[in-house]
Amino acid sequence: MILYLLRRLVVFVASTAVAGVLVFAFMAVLPGDPAEVALGVNATPDAVAALREQFGTDRPAVTQFFDWFGGLVTGDFGTSYVTSSPIGPQIADRLGVTSVLVLGGMVIALVFAVPAGTFAAVHHRNPLGAAISAFSQVGIAVPAFLAGILLVFVFAVQAQALPSGGYVPIADDPVEWLRSLLLPWLSLGLIQGAVLTRYVRSAVLDVMREDYLRTARAKGRGRMGALWRHGLRNASIPVITVLGLQLATLLIGAVVVERVFVIPGLGDLLLNGVAGRDLLLVQGVVMVLVAAVLLINFLVDVAYAALDPRLRGAR
Repeated sequence: MILYLLRRLVVFVASTAVAGVLVFAFMAVLPGDPAEVALGVNATPDAVAALREQFGTDRPAVTQFFDWFGGLVTGDFGTSYVTSSPIGPQIADRLGVTSVLVLGGMVIALVFAVPAGTFAAVHHRNPLGAAISAFSQVGIAVPAFLAGILLVFVFAVQAQALPSGGYVPIADDPVEWLRSLLLPWLSLGLIQGAVLTRYVRSAVLDVMREDYLRTARAKGRGRMGALWRHGLRNASIPVITVLGLQLATLLIGAVVVERVFVIPGLGDLLLNGVAGRDLLLVQGVVMVLVAAVLLINFLVDVAYAALDPRLRGAR
């Protein structure tokens, strides 16, 4: 198990380094000069040259990359071209908000999808099981931002039970913090839960056709008892794959949802950086998002090994 984890850790570190090169390269080829953007159209060539030297953009691209990536390792994301403030603390503050948003959405998705998908599989010939499958199919077609707008219309505008937007830190008011995140959680969780329901249903159906489950039922266990005792662990392996992809999708989807609900997370910071042409800030936020997706994939591999010991010795 230790060797397996070491191999996956090496892959994770190598993938992160390659991702850093790609992110830096994509940002470098974008048109526009940060110094000219910061000084405006009336800046003199001498002022632009001095600011380039201050930003470090007059150095070779290879030197800029190693300075930037080396700073990431130590937690130094550089200084904003626009506000001249450190980027690392900004990303750290916003990352906490986005993490809570994504984890809350995933919890709602799991609470909805696991029982619904299992029920739809066990009762796949029942009208209610077919109805759950049809409902999940409709949910797949609805984007998260549209679900957010519909939820705002129903619960904030019509019922006036929840706020339509804004964010209250948990330290200021725990109740208002929860109320401010309920609709964003639901808009992310219900849509991803609909997608996950389809995969849970498919995985459970495959397990129900296995010989070992029929043997367990032949020994006297009921359908749900045999499935709970022998089937769910095996059914969870393909679901873990989808769960990792869903977490990555939630992370990217949170960028739009944060804008809909005016939540100060990474998505809001990213869009503000794009609007202000703050390329170093955008570069840092994108790298954090990419690293988070790679970390999720690493944790999925670890979960594989924990659920199926045969994978630990696989090449």
